[in-house]
Amino acid sequence: MPMNSLPVLVSPYGPYAGLALHVHDLTIRGHHTETLVAADEAEAITLMLGDHRTHRVCRLGRMYALSALGRLDEALRIAEDLIADQDMLGGPKATDAKIMADTAEILIHLGRIDDGLHYVARAMALLDVAPRKGLRYFSAMSSLGKAARGAELFELADDAMRRCVEAFESPDDLYRSAAEFTHTELWLEWALRLEQVGRTEEATSLLDKSVAVLRFWTDQGVDTPLGAAVLAVCHAKAGRTAETFAVVGELLPRMRAAGQHHEARLLHLAYGLALRAVGEWRAARREFQAALQLSVLRSQRLHYQYELAVTATLEFPGDATRTVLESLRGHVEALWQLRLDRRTMLRQAYRRVELEAARSSADLAATSDALTGLGNRRMFDRRINAAAAGGSLLLIDVDHFKDINDRFSHGVGDRVLGEIAAVLRSHCRHDEVAIRFGGDEFAVFLSVGEDDARQIAERIRRVIEARDWSTIVPGLTVTLSMGLAACRAGEPGRELYDRADARLYTAKRAGRNQLAAA
Repeated sequence: MPMNSLPVLVSPYGPYAGLALHVHDLTIRGHHTETLVAADEAEAITLMLGDHRTHRVCRLGRMYALSALGRLDEALRIAEDLIADQDMLGGPKATDAKIMADTAEILIHLGRIDDGLHYVARAMALLDVAPRKGLRYFSAMSSLGKAARGAELFELADDAMRRCVEAFESPDDLYRSAAEFTHTELWLEWALRLEQVGRTEEATSLLDKSVAVLRFWTDQGVDTPLGAAVLAVCHAKAGRTAETFAVVGELLPRMRAAGQHHEARLLHLAYGLALRAVGEWRAARREFQAALQLSVLRSQRLHYQYELAVTATLEFPGDATRTVLESLRGHVEALWQLRLDRRTMLRQAYRRVELEAARSSADLAATSDALTGLGNRRMFDRRINAAAAGGSLLLIDVDHFKDINDRFSHGVGDRVLGEIAAVLRSHCRHDEVAIRFGGDEFAVFLSVGEDDARQIAERIRRVIEARDWSTIVPGLTVTLSMGLAACRAGEPGRELYDRADARLYTAKRAGRNQLAAA
């Protein structure tokens, strides 16, 4: 779910990102039904234009809107599709972590805590190695904070929001205030739960911190409906009823009219608390019920159910209402104890993710070429035996590589191989792999048919030929000979290799610096 106080955080990928911007803008403004309509149009256009990255961002906006509307099962299906897209499209680690954290939040709100914490752990592991500056990291940490809040892992959420502010060398007011407004809402939610379990001093401290931050930004001339709503609840909890009534009277009608239920829910809570403080039990009960009606998540509803129970004991004192309140307090206490279990579960999940990453790293080291970082012969043997129809194998030799070593030195030869490896890697999509057999021999497993593979191969050959190799050493030139073969259904890997190898030698015999294909 998006943070209502945050500016639009849209992926930079995709030439038609403006379509995604519109979808996200509607969601952030709380117009979730309109978001779904806009997403229908944007997704159709981006698919027609072949802009799959912007299409993914539009789907992300749809997922946020569905979550906000409480349609969590539909949101989860999109989240699972987005994770599958990561395998095809790839992306920065922080972007991947954001999608993991968003998925975790949905799973947690669906009650699938184990699965949700697993995705939280995966997001944390990715963010541990992601660059810790910039908008992507800011956005990912925001999503991690929301997922942690959903599991009532308030300490983790608190740390995530702190890191949001630290994501910028010199944070401007836009991003810093957005993160801090959301941080105050976290403190408020944390304080409400602490108060319910009898830890009132800690709750008061968090509410005081929230007020200090919100007043700072108000003094700076920066304000949002969310900040005003959080401040109203803080005023009400502190007994400042006049200030609460002033904020609610001005803001609540506007939020209801605009359909901004997130802020409206908090304002109803503030109004109910203030009314109860002045003895208006029935009116207070009406406001808590209004907040309850606007709640789409169980964790939200519990706050208002608790306030309704407290109000009932004041309006109708007696054994019955006290029994209901004590029963609800027992439920809250049990949920609070579950936090400890969840913290243990998260540590275990994080350890599993670390072990999986260690195994993957060991496997990668065993299948990587030490000089270039490409796959090695062991990786080649795996891929050739798994080659399937629809893909292609490109074999490459560096022309006259022995002469390069003899004339310029083996150090220059190693630099040439490194440069070629970088070019090959840049032309591989997420599911493709480049291999160095050893010496000057390379292979690229492409996931496309022969026509597309031919274009890719020619691009690689031209890039290498056009490079200014004299920057390494004067007089150096480098060209490539290539052989291409498309995978056939049911064909053994050995036969695919033999066909590509035969065409490689055809290219060499024809004068080198060329591609031979069917």
